[in-house]
Parts: sequence; C-alpha cells; structure tokens
Amino acid sequence: MADSVVGDALEREHREIDAGLAEFRRLLGQGESRSEPLQDACRALRRHIFIEEEVLFPPLRAAGLFGPVTVMLMEHAEIWRILDELEPLVTSVGDHLVIELALASLSRVLHEHNMKEEQILYPQADQIPGVDVKREVLQLLEGGEMPTGWVCQRLAGGQ
Repeated sequence: MADSVVGDALEREHREIDAGLAEFRRLLGQGESRSEPLQDACRALRRHIFIEEEVLFPPLRAAGLFGPVTVMLMEHAEIWRILDELEPLVTSVGDHLVIELALASLSRVLHEHNMKEEQILYPQADQIPGVDVKREVLQLLEGGEMPTGWVCQRLAGGQ
C-alpha cells in the first residue's frame, strides 16, 4: 500500500502503549512503585479506543467491515474492564502479584487485539473515502483528548 498514514499512526501508538506497559512492568520488577508509565499508557489506550470507536469504526462498518468492527468493539469492552481493575490497584499501591496478573491479562488481550486491527482494519483505514476521517484521526492522535466520562460503546450500552 502506497499511503498508510492512518494505519501507520495507529500502529505506532500501539507500540508506544506497549512500551509504557513494559516500562511499568520493569519498574515493578525492580520494586519501584512509580505508576506514571502505566497511568500514561492507560490514558493513551483509552483515548486510542475512543478514536477508533468514534471516528474510525463508523466508516469502516459502513464500508462493509461490520463483523471485524463488532469483534473489536467486544474486545475494547474487555480491555476497558481490565483497565478499570488495574488502575485502582496501582494508585492504591496494591499487591504486586495481583498487579502483575492484571498486566499479563491486559498484555495478552492487547497482543491478540492489536494483531487483528493491524492486519484487518488498519489496511482499510486509508481507503476510507474522504479526507475528514483521516485528518480527524491524525489530529486526535497528535494531542486530542477523550471527552470526560466517555466509556467504550459496549460498556455504555451501544452496539
């Protein structure tokens, strides 16, 4: 594919989130309780889900990728639930073993999820007609914010 700007940008954010999780795991293994790398990764992951669900997925679904988008929405809900369990453990300096187990669960789900997005959805992202979707995704990735209180569609009761 000659021009995969949106797909490349979303994949790059996957790697950045993975790096933040890995850094937190490294610190945890050294007995450090600095939670900033995890908090940053979780915030970025939630925003990433927001961008996909609100901007990218609607036109992909309209283009006929209903099944793959539906699977991603279900997996987003699973990821969101894990984040909801993990974040309070870290901010309250919870049991390292419990934190490690939650991190392992998140990493497993993310690995499988990201692979599907990168192989199935992202190659189609740059084929979406109209520049507005591409521009909006890129602008949000460069510094946009997720609205306060926003929750992924499946947990908010949406389809």
